[in-house]
Amino acid sequence: MNINHRLKEVQPPPITEVKSWVGGRDVSNQQPLLDLCQAVPNYPPAPGLIGHLHRALDDPATYRYSPDEGLLDVRSDLCNWYQRHYHSGPHPDQVCLTIGASQVFWLAMLCLCQPGDEVIVPLPAYFDHLMALQSYGVKPTYIPFDPITGGLPTLTAIEQKITPRTRALLLVSPSNPTGAIIPSPQLEQLFDLAQAHSIVLMIDETYNSFISDFRNSPPHRLFARRTWHNHFVHIASFGKTFALTGLRCGALIGAAELIEQGLKIQDSMAVCQPRPAQLALQYGCCHLDGWIAEKTQQMQERHTVVTDCFGADIKGFELTASGSFFAWIKHPWVGMSGRQAARNLLDRAGIICLPGEAFGPGLEPYLRLAFGNIETDQISELTQRLETL
Repeated sequence: MNINHRLKEVQPPPITEVKSWVGGRDVSNQQPLLDLCQAVPNYPPAPGLIGHLHRALDDPATYRYSPDEGLLDVRSDLCNWYQRHYHSGPHPDQVCLTIGASQVFWLAMLCLCQPGDEVIVPLPAYFDHLMALQSYGVKPTYIPFDPITGGLPTLTAIEQKITPRTRALLLVSPSNPTGAIIPSPQLEQLFDLAQAHSIVLMIDETYNSFISDFRNSPPHRLFARRTWHNHFVHIASFGKTFALTGLRCGALIGAAELIEQGLKIQDSMAVCQPRPAQLALQYGCCHLDGWIAEKTQQMQERHTVVTDCFGADIKGFELTASGSFFAWIKHPWVGMSGRQAARNLLDRAGIICLPGEAFGPGLEPYLRLAFGNIETDQISELTQRLETL
C-alpha cells in the first residue's frame, strides 16, 4: 500500500503514545497512576446543561443534520457570548461550528495555504497544529523557545521570519503547553504586523475562559477593529469551557468569505457539527457565565498550588512557565530526552505526562504537566513523588 509519504515524518499522537506505556508498566510495586497527560477538566458539565441534553434526546430533530455552518440561533447566541466577554465579536455569517478546534485548524489551513507555503509558529507549539501542518505539506517556520520570556514571542523575532511564502502567524493563548498568556497590547501589535505584511494572525484561544477575570477583562480587543476579519482568524473550542471534550465542540471564526470557502471542506469532511454539541454550546452560552467564573477560580487556585509547590527546589525540576491547565517543567536529567524523562517518571513515580519534544524541535529538556484533570491535593502528591526520585 502506498501511503502519503509526508505522514511518515509526522510524530504519532503523543497522548496515545504515552498512554500506551501504561500497559507495559511494572505493577509489582505499583503506585496509583497520577495522570497529568491529557488536558481535560476533571469535573462534569453543569447539571443544567446535562438536563437540557436529556430533554433534547426526546426530540427527533436532535438526530438530524443541521446546516453545514450550524444552526443560526446557536451561532447567534455564540456571537452574543463574544459580545459579553470580548466587548465585541463576530456576526453569525462569520462563524462555522465544527467538531472541535482541531477541525477548525484544518479548515483554516486548507482555505489559507497550499503545500509549500509557510506558517510562523513560536515554540513550544501545540502538537496537533504541527502534525496537521506537516501532513498537509505546509512548512512550520519556528520561533525558538526562550525560557526567559516563557515562550512569549517578540515582534522582532516574528517579523524576521516573514517571507513571500508566509501565509499566517499561528499563536496559542493561553499557551498549550506552557499556559503563558500573550498580553492584549502585544496581540494588537501582532495584528498590525500581520496587516502590514498581508498575512493572517491566527489565534487558538481554547483556554480563554480560564484567564483570571475573563468575565470582565477581554483577552484582546481585535474584534473591535473595523477590518478584523481581513487579517484575523479565531480558533474557538468549548470542550474545556463547558466540560464537553467528548462532544467535540469548536468554531471557526473569521471573514464571511473564509466561512463560505470553508463550507466546501466542511461538507466533504463532516457535513456539520452534531446537533447535541450545538445544543450544549447554546445552553452554555446562554446560561453558564457564572458557572464558568466558578471553574476559572478553581483552576486559578490549582495554578497557585502548582507555583507554590515548585517555588522550592524539587530534585532539580524547574517550573519554566505555567497557567490555565499547564505547567511547563524543565527536567533535571542532562542528556535525557523528554520521552526518556517522561518514561522515567512513569516507571519510578507512577506519573504520566507529555515529553517536551512533542511540542517542537529542541525541547527535549522539558515536560508538560496538565493539572486541570487532578484535584488540588493530588498536586501536593505530585511534588512528594518527585521528591523521591
